[in-house]
Amino acid sequence: MDKCNLKAVDAQWRDVICGHLLSSAEVIRLTAELCVNEIDAAAGLIANCLKQGGKTLLCGNGGSAADSQHIAAEFVNLLSQDVLRPALAAMALTTDSSIITAAANDFGFDAVFARQVEALGQPGDVLIGISTSGNSVNVVRAISRARELGIHTVALTGATGGTLADTADIVVCVPSTRVQHIQETHIAVGHILCAIVENIVCRQEGKIDHNENAATS
Repeated sequence: MDKCNLKAVDAQWRDVICGHLLSSAEVIRLTAELCVNEIDAAAGLIANCLKQGGKTLLCGNGGSAADSQHIAAEFVNLLSQDVLRPALAAMALTTDSSIITAAANDFGFDAVFARQVEALGQPGDVLIGISTSGNSVNVVRAISRARELGIHTVALTGATGGTLADTADIVVCVPSTRVQHIQETHIAVGHILCAIVENIVCRQEGKIDHNENAATS
């Protein structure tokens, strides 16, 4: 198939493209400057949980629901094809439409994650709640229920932190109020968490191999 003919980018769209990428990069740079301690603490919490046989639960709405599933997939499968290691226990609470709709019908949408935390969480597990505003009621209620059950909690939010800033054990407040950039940075943070956790849990126990065929797989 012939490649699409590429023409010179209109100045307006060049500004849009470059402006978004550069402003997103600046948010990530500021996150590296301001949130390192919180990210490190969250990674340590998750690693300790997994080493003790626990699991990580994740929840969020909309784009943050997708982020929950994305991060859970990295833990369960692989972060990088270059590094082969055992699966790490993680579950997104955003994927079972029957459970979500039943809980919403019987208890209201604000309870769809808390109900699952109550059913699936165990003391010592970790719940990661993702909300760009920090005020998503169903995420806040899930975090609150988790703490009542002895489940450790981590929140990924935006600059203001919202209600989650006062509710979760560890809060990573991405320094932006722009939803797209917060979500882009949340995924970067999720990848970092996975990389650190797999090193702590697997590399230190000799459970990591390097995939020599990664480049061609």
